[in-house]
Amino acid sequence: MGTPEFPNLGKHCSVSDCRQLDFLPFTCDRCDQIYCLEHRGYIEHKCTKPNKEDVKVVICPLCAKGVRLIPDQDPNIAWDHHVNIDCDPSNYQKVTKKRKCPAPGCREVLVFSNTIKCRDCLEDHCLKHRFGPDHKCSGPKKLETSFSFMSLFNTIKKEEPKPNLTSTASSKWTSSFLSVASNIRASAEASMSKLGNEINQVWLAARDSVGPNSGSGNKNDLQEESCPQCGVKFSSAISLVDHVQQVHESNGKPLGVKKIEACPKCSGGFVDPVSLVEHVERDHGGGYGA
Repeated sequence: MGTPEFPNLGKHCSVSDCRQLDFLPFTCDRCDQIYCLEHRGYIEHKCTKPNKEDVKVVICPLCAKGVRLIPDQDPNIAWDHHVNIDCDPSNYQKVTKKRKCPAPGCREVLVFSNTIKCRDCLEDHCLKHRFGPDHKCSGPKKLETSFSFMSLFNTIKKEEPKPNLTSTASSKWTSSFLSVASNIRASAEASMSKLGNEINQVWLAARDSVGPNSGSGNKNDLQEESCPQCGVKFSSAISLVDHVQQVHESNGKPLGVKKIEACPKCSGGFVDPVSLVEHVERDHGGGYGA
């Protein structure tokens, strides 16, 4: 068998009359013997187990189920096992009941070759009634694509959870904070209103006191007018009114209390320290002494 260089190459055919050396032999899947190309078939080499892998199924007349027969086993054993365990006579009507076309007046039995499913109603029909107008198709089912805001709101309102202790404490803190803020705002508005009334009174008094001879007077009478808000003194009521309008009012509304820097020599009022320094250097020669 083989060649001097490859002694194990190839095998002989199992047929006694052949015994041909074949370098590409065939192995039978039933009898597991080796054959040449000419005797590879079941009939050519007269296989002893040609039905070894065959599958046989018998239909039960009681339940219409298939009963598989095991090779090399008595068929009566498989049949007895099915009748005693698996057989269900109620399944006979389900299996043997033939489907028919649902179109009105049509009695054609639906099988694999003549069944078509409608795209709209998704029901099986015969070839004659495959189109929608032929079987009076109801059309596709409409999907609810509209969004109802009120229904969603009612659902959320119904499913609203009960408030816990943490949310109750935070709500109490928020309400107390808002009440304090409202009280502060009310007191601030009352203070601003009081300041406005005082400024109006000073304005009226200044208008009544100002006359044609208001510019003349004694030097000892200077610095008699003082601001009711910041306490800065002025030589005349007109200066006081100008000071109130420029410092404590804007467009007829009180601005509130502002810090006024007073000159140590002339008691003039200034809003910021830079203006005070420029005033001292310009009018008093840069000295802060008396």
